[in-house]
Amino acid sequence: MLPSPGILFTILMFVAMISPLVFIHEMGHYLAGRMFNTAVDSFSIGFGREIFGWTNRRGERWKVGWLPLGGYVKFTGDANAASLPQEAARVNPAEKPFLFAFKPLWQRAIIVAAGPFVNFAAAILIFATFIAIYGQSYTSPVVSNIVTESAADRAGLAPGDRILKVDGKAIERFEDIIGIVMINPGTPVSVDFERAGAVRNIVLTPDLIEEKDRFGKTFTIPRIGLIGEERGVIERGPVESLWYGTEAVFATTGMMVEGLVQIVTGRRSVKELGGPLKIAEVSGQAGTMGIEAFVNLMALVSINLGFINLLPIPMLDGGHLAIYAAEAVRRKPIPPQVQEWAFMTGFALLISFMLIVTWNDLASFGVFKHVAGLIG
Repeated sequence: MLPSPGILFTILMFVAMISPLVFIHEMGHYLAGRMFNTAVDSFSIGFGREIFGWTNRRGERWKVGWLPLGGYVKFTGDANAASLPQEAARVNPAEKPFLFAFKPLWQRAIIVAAGPFVNFAAAILIFATFIAIYGQSYTSPVVSNIVTESAADRAGLAPGDRILKVDGKAIERFEDIIGIVMINPGTPVSVDFERAGAVRNIVLTPDLIEEKDRFGKTFTIPRIGLIGEERGVIERGPVESLWYGTEAVFATTGMMVEGLVQIVTGRRSVKELGGPLKIAEVSGQAGTMGIEAFVNLMALVSINLGFINLLPIPMLDGGHLAIYAAEAVRRKPIPPQVQEWAFMTGFALLISFMLIVTWNDLASFGVFKHVAGLIG
């Protein structure tokens, strides 16, 4: 069992994890803006008071804030970091061609979407690099053994069965089954399999098993009890690696979408959501396990950052894109007052979300039990 990393190491790993991802996200916005000759006031990594910074020859202020939980690009003419436009009457007509708020709709959409796109691209590059260097693990989707009294055993699966689909998703390798089962804890899933040339179907419910990670922390995972054949490794060339790296990002994003739908519909508890404290914890743990584990986690967090930012919530990139979609349908801009109310609502939603995930993080660390023990 590995010792838990110290607080200082965890904080350093968290900053090392988040800062590069925030930087490339905002750099996506910045580079897309520059591509369309959009004037920029400032580029910030982190929020709050500026720790240090500099002004480049274009008059753009590049700075680092004391709270490394995000960042922003403030385009000239925006009233704030959320890119709400200033009153048009106060804008110099000569500056309008260079201001984000007055750019064509399609250019604004590209600038906003560039941030999440870069996060997904970074994850693809990381996965593709790992596949190119180490190859891709492959286990045939043929069952070699069944765990006694497991969900698969109770459902009637047997050695020699070839798994074709799980929860309606095609299975090409045994590893595909794991990802599907992980997002269906305690939820019945349909399994299509081939036995003696005939295709059959059964429905099983994964068992919830308590285990301990290498740091001694208890967690619960779903398990169906299938054992595959001996795992092998397939070497992939650069183009293949890029293809399978992209496939892995799409699959991971799909699992995030399904997990969110399950939480919204009540199939999974909101307690499963984690926040910055949980990311900090796993960042510290990954840091003790070596650079490969740390970079792999960085790819997953990058996907998560891109996915969350595309949610249609005002204040996030997806909220901007939703407003632009409405503008395209209406063929005229959304009234500024409506946009301001939307962003105020989005801000309230984000604060509520942060409170929920922070509460979950503190509960997972046992803070409330400890406080209750002190009071009792």
